[in-house]
Amino acid sequence: MIEGLQRNYAYLFEDELLKEISEIGTYKEVPEGFILMDIGDYIKSMPLILSGAIKVMREDEKGDDLILYFVEQGDTCAMTITCCMGETKSEIRAVAETDTRIIMIPIQKMQEWMHKYKSWQSFILQSYHERMKELLEAVDTIAFLKMDERLYKYLRDKAMVNRDDLIKTTHQEIAQDLHTSRVVVSRLLKKLETENKIKLYRNSIKIINL
Repeated sequence: MIEGLQRNYAYLFEDELLKEISEIGTYKEVPEGFILMDIGDYIKSMPLILSGAIKVMREDEKGDDLILYFVEQGDTCAMTITCCMGETKSEIRAVAETDTRIIMIPIQKMQEWMHKYKSWQSFILQSYHERMKELLEAVDTIAFLKMDERLYKYLRDKAMVNRDDLIKTTHQEIAQDLHTSRVVVSRLLKKLETENKIKLYRNSIKIINL
């Protein structure tokens, strides 16, 4: 665990804070698709991502999901921070995008470290700022981009957080993430392939010129 902390957070945190994280944090390995946080949960800890990625989603009144943004290694989730600080129920669902290694930090330590460590305070505020930017970008994407543009952006974002231009997914899974139908996704994927932006394979998609 300490090696993962050093690799991802040594440039951000001082040695004393890294030591506290390694002593207090709970190390977890979660498989792809694992729900780290669900809607309505009370949050008792905050994740620091050592490897892998998490996708953050909202749910509509019908119970369908809509993806908001991805969180990568070396980062954390702003929605988690908000719920931790306010001790409120979660309004999002956080799902492991890939097999993911995380360290869970008890919420009691978050407030303490905000006062104790300048680096922790800066990290939390910067993470919150970045996630809010991504949230606004998600709103703009839904409001202003056509569905084919939304789909291509989603595929590129997914490839970047996975650090692989070959995405293993199905048309149905994409449709669920984008809150649309599989038929629409299949049609637009064919269009993107014709435009030489992607290459379609069975249960996988290659992004060209990522």
